[in-house]
Amino acid sequence: MKKLTFILGLAVIASASQAVTIANWTFETSAPAGAGPHNAEVGVGLASGSHSVGTAVYSSPVGNGSARSFSSNTWSVGDYYQFQFSTAGLGSLVFGWDQASSNTGPRDFQLQYSNDGTSFTNFGSVYVVLANASPNPTWNSTVGSSLYSYSVNLSSVTALNNQANVWIRLTDASTVSANGGVVSVGGTDRVDNVLATATAVPEPATMAALGLGVAALLRRRKK
Repeated sequence: MKKLTFILGLAVIASASQAVTIANWTFETSAPAGAGPHNAEVGVGLASGSHSVGTAVYSSPVGNGSARSFSSNTWSVGDYYQFQFSTAGLGSLVFGWDQASSNTGPRDFQLQYSNDGTSFTNFGSVYVVLANASPNPTWNSTVGSSLYSYSVNLSSVTALNNQANVWIRLTDASTVSANGGVVSVGGTDRVDNVLATATAVPEPATMAALGLGVAALLRRRKK
């Protein structure tokens, strides 16, 4: 009986650490034709875009191994794609996405996060987005390329744990284009397969009781 209880306790701990999907945007049903917000296809969340200068054109061209993505032009430094969702009862956030630009679209982006929607903090370094053009494989509806895939583990940012709302932004960080020139008005950037996952956070009382029970069993086994 002691052995069974010990095993069950370990099973509870293991199950609490399994990743769950918070929100997944494939843009297959939302088919963006504007800045949004656009609902996630799986889970609950909102995706949107923001451009400070001019009138950006939003569209849903072919994705990275799917029929649609979220695309826009008229990029300036500080413009962004934004994803909002809840981490209530969850922690150890992981955020993944696919992203590509046209030759004259923006190359350099910065991931930012917030738990109030007003104050945003940079996470990691500026990352480079590849051109969706030869010699790179071009996006198509049947075969996705991992060259365009990104993933960021935000588990170290405890301020994002158990929050009613979390915001993630992919923000244009320079005027350099994907082909090494200067971003043009018609240059585009697109995102696809955006996925936010996290792990369940057990109630403190539950974990405390479980910890005491396992500790007691271990002491008995040593006697």
